[in-house]
Amino acid sequence: MSTYSNTRPAVAVSDAMTLPQRYYTDPAWFQREMEAIHFDMWLCAGRAGQIPDAGDYFLRQFANASVIITRDEHGTIRAFHNVCRHRGTMLCQQEEGKFAGRIQCQYHAWTYKLDGTLANAPHMEKVQGFCEVDYPLNSVATAEWDGHIFINLSARPIPFEQHLAGLDRKFAPWRMAELQMVERRVYHLKANWKLIIQNYSECLHCPIVHPLLQKQSHYMSGDNEPPQPTYLGGRMDLREGVQSLTMDGSTKRCSLPGLSADDQRYVYYYCLLPNFFLNLHPDYMLTFTMWPKAADQTDIICEWHFHPDEIRKPGFTPQDAVQFWDITNQQDWQLSDLAQQGIGSKGYQPGPYSNREELLLALDRFVLQRTDKKR
Repeated sequence: MSTYSNTRPAVAVSDAMTLPQRYYTDPAWFQREMEAIHFDMWLCAGRAGQIPDAGDYFLRQFANASVIITRDEHGTIRAFHNVCRHRGTMLCQQEEGKFAGRIQCQYHAWTYKLDGTLANAPHMEKVQGFCEVDYPLNSVATAEWDGHIFINLSARPIPFEQHLAGLDRKFAPWRMAELQMVERRVYHLKANWKLIIQNYSECLHCPIVHPLLQKQSHYMSGDNEPPQPTYLGGRMDLREGVQSLTMDGSTKRCSLPGLSADDQRYVYYYCLLPNFFLNLHPDYMLTFTMWPKAADQTDIICEWHFHPDEIRKPGFTPQDAVQFWDITNQQDWQLSDLAQQGIGSKGYQPGPYSNREELLLALDRFVLQRTDKKR
């Protein structure tokens, strides 16, 4: 018999209902969410290790936004809208690459330095009042947290420290900047971005859908942190004898340096709203960045990160962790797609949340509050 019990506060059904259909299916509402949330908040774009040298770049595309993330000649991380200031042509098409010291538009050869300033604008010499200094690339705010790169499309972003809201201190022992990405999987979901966060934020489905996960970490274990304005999260406990979440629950890797004995027995699951999932295990880090494309389409970039000391050891392989989470991810993505199909169908009506789905209800309230501010 399980020693776990439902001790979370009770809720009234009238106060805990799912959202109406249009919040998941209406293109106009989707764009409103993008303007009020994704174009206004800090988004995790990737890792600093993806652009180690000047001119290295990668793109992040979501909704109707396309952003270049690169590093300038001085090593500073920069981000720009992927749009030429001449006639609006998209500058880059490749998802990642390296600029040869300059960013050049293929249409009319307007050329920009890596810091975004306009260096050359052909055939503009007889345009009275034109000055190169007035037409840099439109910049996007950047910040870095323990190896993670963040971008913010707002003209007046809140301080990044306010967005982190203490998570930098909470997760400092993992020393995430030291970890190296060794595997990446990209998933294309036919689901609304909110449904993916909701699936991530509860484990009531785990005994039914994730038998491997349930075998290693009881779905009623651990607890959630009270919902915060910029993040949702909590932890779950590893079962006795389980060392980490892998195919068989064992690992040959050492625990990450700096972790307490308690943290070596937990897995942390945090969503830094609106697009970053952070799974911290005793011996590795799993990250997800989520990029909404439409009301019913979302791309997810999933990456596995390990300590360099472990990577250097003979016989190192990440596949026990990669396979575990790829199986689990595929199960979750199928559920998210099915939820989208059901909510988009004629028969959908809002239904009641469980009292253990408090993070899901908190997400709904977050969305409604953010979009209401933009009215």
